[in-house]
Amino acid sequence: MKNYVPASSPRLLGVAVLVLLAIASFPGVAVADTCTGNCGTAGADGVVGLSPAGNSSYQWVSTNLGVTGVGVLPTGALSGASETNGSTFATSLFSATAGDPLNFFFNYTSSDGSDPALGGEFSDYAWAALFDSSNNMAALLFTARTSATGQAVPAFGAPPPEAALTPSTVTVTAKATTWSPLGPWSGNCFGLGCGTTGWVLSSFNIPATGDYYLKVGAVNWRDEAFDSGLAFDGITVAGKPITPTPTTTPEPATVLMLASGLLGAGIYRRRTAGR
Repeated sequence: MKNYVPASSPRLLGVAVLVLLAIASFPGVAVADTCTGNCGTAGADGVVGLSPAGNSSYQWVSTNLGVTGVGVLPTGALSGASETNGSTFATSLFSATAGDPLNFFFNYTSSDGSDPALGGEFSDYAWAALFDSSNNMAALLFTARTSATGQAVPAFGAPPPEAALTPSTVTVTAKATTWSPLGPWSGNCFGLGCGTTGWVLSSFNIPATGDYYLKVGAVNWRDEAFDSGLAFDGITVAGKPITPTPTTTPEPATVLMLASGLLGAGIYRRRTAGR
């Protein structure tokens, strides 16, 4: 049986979250790398090694320390509307000509899954989308999601990908969840479907000449426990690299102490006898 133990004030978690790493200079237009929630850079880490792009590090977003309501699919909440907290990262604006290829690698890793004995799914998900300079979505490139069958890409219950994916269908390496961005849930696995996809190539041709930005997100489903994340690397447009370099906003020491205390207490704990 699964039980949830909420903190007396779940809103406290938002105080301890890394939010808004860079701010746009003009209202309604993304002109700088931005993160809402929990984003970072890592080298080879646990089950997520370096990408085939050949770089010495990669970027990531994680639902761990995510923000309530953030990370929901840009096309709207999925059926059931059970998204809770998550994170997003957006690159700075880049110029492209119609037909230019947008290529990058991604890797979805989730410690959450499904347990049929409990009568429910905890299907976290992640995604990437292309937006124009007026914040209109030009394409939903792909989605990735936990499933009881282990297939994570394309995600069930989500719109089909508009990017060409290599491989086109991906099943996770089961129970492979040791990855630092998952925080205290690194190395844990709940139910069926948790694991990592390995690196997948996303390829998409820019539809029209203009200015664009790439946005990625990850979100928890039904609870805020057993986190998930998306690593991404090697973003190029017409062969030219776009390197996300977010600038973090330092947290006050008291807030960092609060974050540690909240994590130690467990904002949401899921207890089960058959994990």
